[in-house]
Amino acid sequence: MTYRTVMVSLAVDQDNTRLLEVAAQVAKHFAADVIGVAAADDSPPLYYASGAQAEKLEALSSDALQSKVDALQHEFRSALQGHGAALHWRAAQDVPARFMAAQARAVDLVVSGGGGTMSDPFTVPDPADLVMQLGRPLLVVPANTGTIDLGHVLIAWKDNPEARRAVVAALPLLKQAAQVLVVGIVEDDVSRDQAQAGVADVVAWLGRHEVAATGLVPDEAGNVALQLDRLATASEAGVIVAGAYGHSRFREWILGGVTQYLVTQTGRCALLSH
Repeated sequence: MTYRTVMVSLAVDQDNTRLLEVAAQVAKHFAADVIGVAAADDSPPLYYASGAQAEKLEALSSDALQSKVDALQHEFRSALQGHGAALHWRAAQDVPARFMAAQARAVDLVVSGGGGTMSDPFTVPDPADLVMQLGRPLLVVPANTGTIDLGHVLIAWKDNPEARRAVVAALPLLKQAAQVLVVGIVEDDVSRDQAQAGVADVVAWLGRHEVAATGLVPDEAGNVALQLDRLATASEAGVIVAGAYGHSRFREWILGGVTQYLVTQTGRCALLSH
């Protein structure tokens, strides 16, 4: 198993420099084809104009969007030239998350920018939306991170379908890593013995797939996002692998949660799967 085709999701009206740097490194690691994808749509209807004036404004808006998308294609090809096995480009005037989700059928891994700032859903795909729709693993790249460090990878383990899918999806990346740490944090619905048994099973499973990993169940319970941040820093993890939205998305949005932390943190890349 490897990543034969990688898709990089470019944002209109945001800087894509760091994102493209990471995408180039991923493409080189796996000798993968790369599909650059960009989409944007006009912002909500022009209520202050009607008739010929509205049509003229819409045409101007469409022309401006097309110019930006054309520029993104040039930026994509310049940044990825010589890194991927082959480069392809897809673009549309559409809501970004919807268009990206449709194109994901052609790829093994999607690379997208993080969600650290408020953004316009008509020009920037929200990674929290993407991970729910893609049906593919999503590598989230923070805005200030221009490298993907595979020296140390941390797996945020929770015994649910999302985490299981994330570990399977991350296997090509884990096989590239120098060290892999599987962390299980005790929560209200899981005993320490259960957490330790789960982590041990994942470590053994990875070993059968030629990934040498160690396991850790911290003494402290709860505060999952905070503990993950501390452990990732202590272990110098360059990537966190995790299942996305083990609880309902609404609950995480209201109360905060691991997925929200992973798509907004700025220290390292995160590979997510739902």
